Amino acid sequence: MSLYWNSRVKSLAPYIPGEQPRDRKFIKLNTNENPYPPSPKVIEAIAKAADERLRLYPDPACTEFREAVAARYGVAVEQVFAGNGSDEVLAFAFAAFFECQGVSGAVPILFPDITYSFYPVYARLWDVPFRTVSLKDNFSIDPDDYKQNNGGIIFPNPNAPTAKALALDAITKLAGYEEKNGKALIVDEAYIAFADKPGIKSAVTLVKQFPNLLTVHTLSKAASLAGLRVGFAIGHKDLIEALCRVRDSVNSYTVDRLALAGAAAAVSDFAYYDEVNRHVCSTREKVSASLAQMGFTVIPSQANFVFASPPASSGKSGMQVFSALREKGILVRRFDKPRINNYLRISMGTDDEMDTFLNGCAEIIRG
Repeated sequence: MSLYWNSRVKSLAPYIPGEQPRDRKFIKLNTNENPYPPSPKVIEAIAKAADERLRLYPDPACTEFREAVAARYGVAVEQVFAGNGSDEVLAFAFAAFFECQGVSGAVPILFPDITYSFYPVYARLWDVPFRTVSLKDNFSIDPDDYKQNNGGIIFPNPNAPTAKALALDAITKLAGYEEKNGKALIVDEAYIAFADKPGIKSAVTLVKQFPNLLTVHTLSKAASLAGLRVGFAIGHKDLIEALCRVRDSVNSYTVDRLALAGAAAAVSDFAYYDEVNRHVCSTREKVSASLAQMGFTVIPSQANFVFASPPASSGKSGMQVFSALREKGILVRRFDKPRINNYLRISMGTDDEMDTFLNGCAEIIRG
């Protein structure tokens, strides 16, 4: 630690992203990227925007992109916020809607004990008190467990890294509970495009009904644009104004001109992405079935990844399988945390990549 670090920086435990190898010798199934290319319209839009206008600042209001999102989701432009990836949007949301420790009346916010590991990082960064709520034994979220005194609630739906999802009616009841208590409910929908089980849908349809509900989205997964860094939120206009106030206290130009052009094109070409993501879901089901046939414990997934642990009969731990796969040039994600340290999170790649992965697993289990 440096003498010049302040106490806040000294106390931080930053988020650790998945490994990003600089060479191409690995099959990368560790960061939930989409294995298929973005829409050709995205590339065309970025190329068109790469002109002399780059000398100018981008539109701070991100108007063109927000208009595309509003049209796609059937909401008003004033109900859309744009940011530099959903991680930035989430960081702003923690600052905008959750009270800091020491503020009169501040009580802990709630999120699952097994969830996106950026949440406790943001909470500590903004000095927001929090309390985790245990998932059930089957890794599901029980909404009733959240019906307690709280300073706000946040969770991903589908959850990460478990890939399990709550039905829309459960989110409706939870939003109503939080509204009565004057608290915000933030639903992080990074993976909702891959949910194909009846009853599991985006909570965007609820934002007109609940002024306390904010849904957060990313183009990294469903739109094959992890390298572009664009995310957005949809909610009541007053929630969006709060996010703008935080943004404009940090950096008014968070999304660059090229990213805005590509993002607007991506949101508008949902027909292309619907087809791509149906294929991802089909691959997910095949991989889940194959792993189960090998004896893996596989959590039913509604995301673009599978959460699974190796069969006990193999004598191989999750760590051993993780390491053996890496030796074979296959990267997956493992979290060294209680309850899930024997599980692997496996992003869906192309069909050929997943065949290589499955063959690798079979060899490791047999060995």
